[in-house]
Amino acid sequence: MITLHIQELVFVKQAAWRRKITLVEIAEATGISRMTLHRMIKDKSYKASLEHLEKLCTFFQCEIQELVKFLPESPNFSSIKSA
Repeated sequence: MITLHIQELVFVKQAAWRRKITLVEIAEATGISRMTLHRMIKDKSYKASLEHLEKLCTFFQCEIQELVKFLPESPNFSSIKSA
């Protein structure tokens, strides 16, 4: 599963930038609605667009791997046939 770690990144950047970062500030800077940002934070499996991810990386001045994490599940590959 791929998950978004916006809230965690906000905490890290608040400490680094030594100031509070609000969803309103992020929304105004990125053009992503506050409600969409809220959904992205609350629903770890939210399907964000590449455009939103790019805007968030630009705002936070971060690499994509700081914002998005891959958590491997236990897949059952035995049902997949070899080509």
